[in-house]
Amino acid sequence: MNNNDILLRLRYALDIKDTDIVEAFKLGGMAVSKEDVRAMLTKDNTQQQEDYDSFEKNIYVKTINNQVLDTFLNGFITLKRGEPKNKPAETPQLKSNEIRHINNILLKKVKIALALTSEDMLDIMAEAGVYPSKGELGAILRKEGHRNFKPCGDKYARNFLKGLALRYRSENN
Repeated sequence: MNNNDILLRLRYALDIKDTDIVEAFKLGGMAVSKEDVRAMLTKDNTQQQEDYDSFEKNIYVKTINNQVLDTFLNGFITLKRGEPKNKPAETPQLKSNEIRHINNILLKKVKIALALTSEDMLDIMAEAGVYPSKGELGAILRKEGHRNFKPCGDKYARNFLKGLALRYRSENN
C-alpha cells in the first residue's frame, strides 16, 4: 500500500472534502492546491499495469512521499483538534528517507486526531476482521527505537482504514 492509497482510503473513511485536505496540508506547513490534491488522489491509467489487484502497482498522477503524508497527518491533527495551547519548541522535521514506518505514524496520528483510545482502535480493527492483542497495538504505537517497538504492516494499516470506513461511514448514513 503506497502513500497515495493511504490518503485516498483515509479520505473515503472519514469523508474528508478536498478543501479540508488542502487546509490540513496548509496547517501542516505545505501549500497545495485543489488540483494538486486531485492529482494525488487520481490513478494514472496511462501506465501499463500488470496486476490491477495489487496495491503496490497503483500509480498516481502525483505520487506523495512519506514526508508529504506526514505533513498532511500533522495538519489533520490540527484541523480536528485545533491549535495546541502550549505550542512546544520547534521539533526537527524528519526527512522523507528518515520516516521508515509510515504505517505506524498513520495509526498514531489518526488516533490523536480523532481522540481514539486503544480500546477504540481495537474495536475499529475488529470491525474489519483483524484482532490484534492490546500488547501488539501498544508495540505498534511505540516510538521507533523503543525495545518493544513493532513495525506496522500493511495488513493492520489497511484493515484499520477499512474499520474506520465501516464505523464512520455507517454513522453518517
